[in-house]
Amino acid sequence: MKLLRNIFRVIVGIVFIFSGFVKGIDPMGTVFRMNDYFIVFDLPWATHFSPYLTICLCALEFSLGISLLFNLWIRKTSWFLLPLMLFFTILTFFDALYNLVPDCGCFGDALKLTNIQTFIKNLILMAFVIPIFTWRKKYRSLFSSTVDITVLLIIAMSFAMVSVYCYSHLPLIDFMGWKVGNRVNKTDTMPVQFYVTYKNKNTGEEREFKAPNYPWNDSVWLSTWIFKRQRVVDPNINKGLALQVEDEQGNDFTSNVLDNPDYQFILVAYDLRESNPEAFTRILPFYKNAVRDGYSFVCLTNTTGKELRDFKMVHGTAFDYYNSDDVVLKTMVRSNPGLVLVKDGVVLAKWAWRDFPDYATVKNMYLGGWGKKMGNKK
Repeated sequence: MKLLRNIFRVIVGIVFIFSGFVKGIDPMGTVFRMNDYFIVFDLPWATHFSPYLTICLCALEFSLGISLLFNLWIRKTSWFLLPLMLFFTILTFFDALYNLVPDCGCFGDALKLTNIQTFIKNLILMAFVIPIFTWRKKYRSLFSSTVDITVLLIIAMSFAMVSVYCYSHLPLIDFMGWKVGNRVNKTDTMPVQFYVTYKNKNTGEEREFKAPNYPWNDSVWLSTWIFKRQRVVDPNINKGLALQVEDEQGNDFTSNVLDNPDYQFILVAYDLRESNPEAFTRILPFYKNAVRDGYSFVCLTNTTGKELRDFKMVHGTAFDYYNSDDVVLKTMVRSNPGLVLVKDGVVLAKWAWRDFPDYATVKNMYLGGWGKKMGNKK
């Protein structure tokens, strides 16, 4: 039984550490998902508290994992463990049943699970957590309670500070498709499959064939079978969030941005109303220098119409603004606004608005030091 108890606590501890870590180093992503739940449950006012709740939740989850893995103060921490698991199991049950949000983000962007898979995962964890809670008095730490509490508090506070840093800047580890080094303009595609259904004129029987594997050129067969319908299976749909870039008139500029063989600066602001206005003032000299050297600099946002025109007028920004889906923009860079450098569809660098670099530094590091005006060929 002692071996079983230790196996249970180690397994749950590792899962909690992993879950808390991947969410805690990308707190902005967890904030987005928490906001989705608040909106679904008609609690829009609670979105203002999402950053604080996210940091506290991730620090708690990570600390509980440490407590279980290293057998620290389990008698008390199990009182947090069981209610937490019970809450999320009930929540994911309704998520699996009604699809409240498309992605609960239990493992952040590091590991994607469907809502049903998440609920099953929580059921399995509950099968471990309930015995841990039942056996809580049988766990014996090697240290005193004071030492255990001190260690757990230091770990929780330290991890919370790491989350605050990642929230203010960028994730320490980027699990998203737009991480540095990834190609974002070309993806492997699979052939689209076409299926046709024919009905027998005499018997009423219907048969479905995968095109072109049916006797379409057999006149005798066609005399007794009549075409009914066709369906298309595109295996490339939902392979990931693809960036679509449009101007105010709806013209597609995606290729101009993503397939640019030269250096391309992309300022990402998924919502200009929530963007930091100071960031746009700070990036203006950078923008002017980049354009002066002949590089493309665009701003992608989900804000359109009068709001966009008012923003440009108030802040005096002359960027080329284009419209994109806010969900996709949030996956590009966890900052509002944030700056992304791309060349020929490959992400070279990303910066949160608090870390916007000066143009000279970027030129020396990424643009060959001299730029186009000095005759540098790319």
